[in-house]
Amino acid sequence: MPDVKKKTTARRMTVRYRGRGAQVLIYLGKLIRMFVYQNDWKVVPMAALIAGLVGMVIRNRLFKNMEGSLMGAFALVCVCIWNGCFNSVQVICRERDVIKREHRSGMHISSYICAHMLYQAMLCLLQTGITLYITQQVGVAYPRDGVITSFMIVDIGISMFLITFSSDMLSLWISTLARSTTTAMTIMPFVLIFQLVFSGGMLTLPEWSKPLTKLTISNPGLKVMAAQARYNDLPLASIWNTIKNMRNSEIGGSVTVGQIIDLLGEKNNLTVKEIREMRIEEFLTVNGINEKLSESETYQKFREKEIAVDMTFGDLLQGFLQSPELKVLLGETNIDGLKTETLMDDLMKDESVKTLLNEKVLKNVKVGEMIDLVLSSGILDRYRDVPVGGITTVGDLIDRITENPDIQGSRDRVITVKTTLGKIIDLFGETQVRTAIERKAAEASFKPEYENTSDNVMNYWMGLFNFAMLFALLSVITLEFVDKDKR
Repeated sequence: MPDVKKKTTARRMTVRYRGRGAQVLIYLGKLIRMFVYQNDWKVVPMAALIAGLVGMVIRNRLFKNMEGSLMGAFALVCVCIWNGCFNSVQVICRERDVIKREHRSGMHISSYICAHMLYQAMLCLLQTGITLYITQQVGVAYPRDGVITSFMIVDIGISMFLITFSSDMLSLWISTLARSTTTAMTIMPFVLIFQLVFSGGMLTLPEWSKPLTKLTISNPGLKVMAAQARYNDLPLASIWNTIKNMRNSEIGGSVTVGQIIDLLGEKNNLTVKEIREMRIEEFLTVNGINEKLSESETYQKFREKEIAVDMTFGDLLQGFLQSPELKVLLGETNIDGLKTETLMDDLMKDESVKTLLNEKVLKNVKVGEMIDLVLSSGILDRYRDVPVGGITTVGDLIDRITENPDIQGSRDRVITVKTTLGKIIDLFGETQVRTAIERKAAEASFKPEYENTSDNVMNYWMGLFNFAMLFALLSVITLEFVDKDKR
């Protein structure tokens, strides 16, 4: 009989004090049974519901522009922190008496916490997979190529898992500190607020509070998600959207012709430079230039002059070609590869007009009448559609116009401008204005910490992993004092 008692006691001692590794498996099995039979599985559909709601909000913004991607990254970080925190916030404090009794019977605290780490890691991995699947189903379009792995969705999945697991371990530590589930649930909102407010991405923080971001999981989590969303490679659309909403806003003021000329001539201004370099696809014609001449005040005054000496139409035409006003617009241009002077010489040798060119001009005849007479001979109709080269960009055309004596003589003329912002945008082209604004705004909003590089991503992953290990270690240390609990 004594031998039987001795054997039974030895068997109990073997079970009670079996190794740490064996205890990990025992408690891991216990946690899995609790997941199935004690409704711990409810965190899974809750994760799916949260992912669906958030995904519907960010699906048209994430990966589209800077502010949309930052907001989407922040929303996904919030989902991960929420899932992680509520996975384990009650798991220790709700069975504190059981832990205390089993610890006195030989349970190793490190084995117990390690079992929780494995169980919570599996739970976090499941939640991450569900979140990625649900967000894809509601319309979030994840890019194809990743920076660490071959697929972006795998990279983002690793980031989401590490954020969720780190939050889970933080919550596990809080559960070891709390004396009851009520206390744990009371503390949790403050932890969440601290994580979200001091993430360092969405809210502008005062200088004194910026060091607090180093104590949060959300800070490296937001940075790695924004980097993977290629924040720095996307346009900043909020400024353009604000301007677009102001299209009907009236803009008024006074400006001089000289100010306009100087503005159009600023070749160092990047915006003006882009406009000046635009190619002119539709070339001017001889008839088009004639119409432009007709609008010139100097040309109209020239037409009113009376001829007081005898001359031929040919002499008149030669004199007209020497006019400074005509030289400004035509003197340096080419017509089908020929100089204007060469073309006019050919015209004067044309047999159809030679008789007209040799005809004498009567006294007291206005120049305009003679010009109209020459044009009525059919010369303009013959050459009206001949294209004029030499003006190939908007800058060339601007320079030709601003060199006109009529324009230069009106530099001090004041023009009252009253228009709308939309008309000014349309003048330069909405696509060009939008592209220029978004590009400049994006350059000003560039953040090195959001750069999509493998070094950045790996550093943030390592930071999140270190957070998880730190909180797991703190949980072990805190729970080692469970026997001193005075409840």
